[in-house]
Amino acid sequence: MTDDVASSVGPLVTGSEIARLAGVTRAAVSNWRRRYEDFPASAGGSANSPLYSLPEVQAWLDRQRKGQEVSPEVELWQMMRAAYGELMLAGLADVAGVLTGDDTATLPDDVLSRVRELTRTETPADVVNGLVERFLDSARRSNSDQVTSERLVRAVRHFTPELPSGAIVFDPACGIGSLLLSVAADNGTNCCGQELDTASARFAQFRADLSGRPGARIVAGDSLRSDQWPELKADLVVCDPPAGVTEWGREELLLDSRWELGTPSKAEGELAWLQHAYAHTAPGGQVFIVMPASVAYRKAGRRIRAELVRRGIVRQVVALPPGTATSHALPVHLWCLRRPMKTNADDTNHTVRMVDLTANDPDESLEPRPDQIADVPLIELLDDTVDLTPGNHTRVRLRDYPGEYAALRQELTEQIGRLAALLPQLSPGDGPGSLEGATTSVAELARAGLIEYEGAEPVSASDQLDTDYLQGFLRSSVNARRSTSASGTYRLDGRGSRVPRMGINDQRRYGSAFRALSEFDEGIRRVGELSRRLADIAREGLATGALTPEK
Repeated sequence: MTDDVASSVGPLVTGSEIARLAGVTRAAVSNWRRRYEDFPASAGGSANSPLYSLPEVQAWLDRQRKGQEVSPEVELWQMMRAAYGELMLAGLADVAGVLTGDDTATLPDDVLSRVRELTRTETPADVVNGLVERFLDSARRSNSDQVTSERLVRAVRHFTPELPSGAIVFDPACGIGSLLLSVAADNGTNCCGQELDTASARFAQFRADLSGRPGARIVAGDSLRSDQWPELKADLVVCDPPAGVTEWGREELLLDSRWELGTPSKAEGELAWLQHAYAHTAPGGQVFIVMPASVAYRKAGRRIRAELVRRGIVRQVVALPPGTATSHALPVHLWCLRRPMKTNADDTNHTVRMVDLTANDPDESLEPRPDQIADVPLIELLDDTVDLTPGNHTRVRLRDYPGEYAALRQELTEQIGRLAALLPQLSPGDGPGSLEGATTSVAELARAGLIEYEGAEPVSASDQLDTDYLQGFLRSSVNARRSTSASGTYRLDGRGSRVPRMGINDQRRYGSAFRALSEFDEGIRRVGELSRRLADIAREGLATGALTPEK
């Protein structure tokens, strides 16, 4: 649709926005479209996502007595949607620029008129904050990762320390400034930021100006390829970097001095951002950076993780609740790094605190319970994988090694004691093997109606035949050879298997012995399983310090 057509029908709204205007569900709007012939026709969009003229929709809702008064804020948002479309960030920056008095900012006449009307009753900062809320809500509903979610901002702010007056806070991927401006809420804090997207950087700067941060400076540019703050050393660096980006400039940055922990692989762009953030910390300064959960264990990043641990740089890893990030429900991690004080020999930490909040609600308390925390010695992390996944360490710490070891040891002792009692008393035989005498085939027993099948195993169907006797002989080596194919697969051969002929009393005597041997086999299997579990828990307990040898 051309701009001329768009201007002729006024601001455009989606079906979801009509539903919010009328206070109904999206399904109700779909029903109205089908049921009412006078429902406004589509004025743009596509067949699957039509757009409607806001004035026409309002008039129709009023006629049907389904409407409600549209607030000036909603009208401003709809006008901006009509004017800027997919370039809403540019629109937000223009509105904020006009409100700060920036000479380069211009707005369409209808948008400018609505903005001026709003500022008669609201402060410029409140107008911009209202637009930011609508933009964040739109990003959340579309599962966009264009901006840092409100939940993620809240989580980072919860774990970051209080800052002294005059502290420097830096965000090298600041977006529209939500994380930076929230963490550096104190007006005495100096804010610095960089953002690749020009419109986002411009809007973030205007937001800082409107919130009373005259010293804040946010610039546009690629932080990894073109760092605009080469000399900056901050007290706190916060960052929600782009995830999964492989074209981050590795080839042209191979010899960059920021890679003091190791040059990241092409697939580990997140670890490039981490080292960039760390390079901008002053001694004693901290980094709080959002990481995909996979960065904690991926093979390609093992060497860099090992250096982070070995040097005592990584202080804490927090697994945040699923749903904290906007674009997906998977959990993300918050890594806390600290640059040691060069002059303080006692400044090195000896553990990494692991916090696992993955079972928590992202909108509820972020304060971890004692069972969600594990302080892991550095030496335990420096293995072949250097896995920094919090859940893998908190679960180990919660395990009751002494209790499990004692219970398994007792069970194994009892099982071994029972094994000897299970063995039947057997005497020397006085003749050839039973299957070398008179025998009967399984096929003959079946034709006589003496057996039936439960799955693949034949069982007695008559008081003339003992089941344990039958199955015991069928599992003998002679019958096993008959039932084993050339490929080594065992399959009961009902035609070829045979059992000796004997009276029911002798059958029961043999059957009792075979039954005891079956129980013995099961006991041996159980002892083997218990032995493996006992050895595993003993090794893990000794290695983690949960168990210790007696003196």
